[in-house]
Amino acid sequence: MKKVTRKDGQSADLIKENIERMKQIFPEACNENGVDFDVLRQLLGDEGVLDEGEEKYGLNWHGKKKARQISLTPSMGTLLPCPEESVNWETTQNLFIEGDNLEVLKLLQKSYANKVKLIYIDPPYNTGKEFVYPDNYQDNLDTYLKYTGQRAAEGFTLTSNTEIGGRKHTNWLNMMYPRLKLSRNLLRDDGVIVISISDQENSNLRKICDEVFGEDNFMGCVVWNSTKSVTNTAIISVGHTYNILYARRFDHFKENRHHFRLAESGEGFSNLDNDIRGPWKADPFQVGGWRPNQQYEIVNPNTGKVYTPNEGCSWKNDYNRFQELVEDGRIVFGSTGEGGPQRKRFLSEAEDRGKVTKTWWDDVGTTTNGTQTVKDLFEGHSVFSNPKPVDLISRLIKLGDHTKGGITLDFFAGSGTTAHAVMRLNAIDGKNRKHISIQLPEITDEKSEAFKAGYSTIAEISKERIRRAAKKIQEENPDYNGDGDLGFKVFKLAQSNIRIWNPDLADLEETLLNHQEHLLEERSEQDLLYELLLKRGVDLAVPIESRDTVGKTIYCIGEGVLFACFSELNGNEVEAVAKEILAWRTELNPESDTHVFFRDSGFKNDDVAKTNMVAILAQSGISHVRSL
Repeated sequence: MKKVTRKDGQSADLIKENIERMKQIFPEACNENGVDFDVLRQLLGDEGVLDEGEEKYGLNWHGKKKARQISLTPSMGTLLPCPEESVNWETTQNLFIEGDNLEVLKLLQKSYANKVKLIYIDPPYNTGKEFVYPDNYQDNLDTYLKYTGQRAAEGFTLTSNTEIGGRKHTNWLNMMYPRLKLSRNLLRDDGVIVISISDQENSNLRKICDEVFGEDNFMGCVVWNSTKSVTNTAIISVGHTYNILYARRFDHFKENRHHFRLAESGEGFSNLDNDIRGPWKADPFQVGGWRPNQQYEIVNPNTGKVYTPNEGCSWKNDYNRFQELVEDGRIVFGSTGEGGPQRKRFLSEAEDRGKVTKTWWDDVGTTTNGTQTVKDLFEGHSVFSNPKPVDLISRLIKLGDHTKGGITLDFFAGSGTTAHAVMRLNAIDGKNRKHISIQLPEITDEKSEAFKAGYSTIAEISKERIRRAAKKIQEENPDYNGDGDLGFKVFKLAQSNIRIWNPDLADLEETLLNHQEHLLEERSEQDLLYELLLKRGVDLAVPIESRDTVGKTIYCIGEGVLFACFSELNGNEVEAVAKEILAWRTELNPESDTHVFFRDSGFKNDDVAKTNMVAILAQSGISHVRSL
């Protein structure tokens, strides 16, 4: 029985995965030592024309290389389940993860790679006030554990990102760059990321997104009229927020344009002539650009007036197609029949095609509406400043996710607007979208209304907002109660359940004795189980079943693909547990191989019991047996 080591307990090794991909594409450039970059350059057609020392186009800043390396460094943390803070723990598919989003994104790499349909984030706008960052990035997980009081914090400080030594932009870029790189791996091929930002970092954000997601995958920038009020003390009062959109693969939307459309509202459609095909709207029959085969005369049959395209324009279709449209009753001449030619577009067709969005949005709520929504949910308490309105996020979700059950991720969750928007949309249109929220437990100011109302961290506000929003949605949509998912599972970032080997050279014998149990004693079986799911790349919302036999609990995940038992087992209990696993597997009859995990110390140093367990399972075809 092979033991799962500390190395097995880390998150996805992105460097190793990149090298493996490189071996598949350019095997001749790879050897036992890694990648031969001289050979790789030859294969890519680089004959030395580009000098390493020459200046190159792009955005560079102090710390960029390190920021890239940080994104590739695996996390040694885990996510601890918190059923007591969750809603509908057993059935919900939604997640709320409390922790540093950099570490959490690393931990999600195996379980959620290429699975997220839409990412929406509203990161710090870097005004020099609200962006709080750790002083020490040497060990991001260690920094987080100190920040949350899980580890002693000698000399540990946090500072706001003030303009000191010209590093205001540098610190913000170092914070954003690795997070964006990690988020790209989670997007599906038809996935989209939307980032809200203000003028301070808009240009820098565009540059790093061009690098991370690819300039060719830029979809556009929606400018949202975010506030109607005017700041009289300003030189120019800012009333907008940018929403930058990038696709994981823009080619998908070129081939499937209807996958990036808003629903047709039906506004402007009517049926003046009682057409059996239903309501319609008259569209112009003239288009810009001169095309010789689309230049001809059209006579209004009611008035006899002759129409030709304006200078530099053409009719929408050639003459043969125009005649087909006339015979099909699709050409009209204005509402009175006395105007120029127009073409009918039926509502049924418009609904199938969807509606192209514009870059200027002034018909959704403002930050004032967002603030009022939260205030109403919290019974008049202003616990969060300037949250995005639910209507804005709802429209972005409808635009970026055409599916019935896609995952929406927000790793700067704030007050929880994105989760609120997903639940509300599902209640309205009956879809089953899922949401994942990640939020740092940032401390609220003791003078703030949030703190006075009993919320010591932003994460607490976010969780409570989702609970209250879910309750309100239930009340407003009573028919949605049975089928709708208004719950969420809470997880919290912590150090791995597997101890770090940190020997005391002055007393090595005692260190060895203490390390016989290499799992943290205070952790529960459920803690171990969810770390196992993370490391195996299993969805954290997957249903988990359990059965008891001879007083021992056996867990089953993925319809028999994975079994686990973390109880202590003596020689007499081994056979009973093995038989129960085999019987359960036979019932489920999984299509793929079954993997079984045990707690190594659960065998109490009984190598015979461990050997017997492996032998019994192997006799029935289960060869993948490991211990934690």
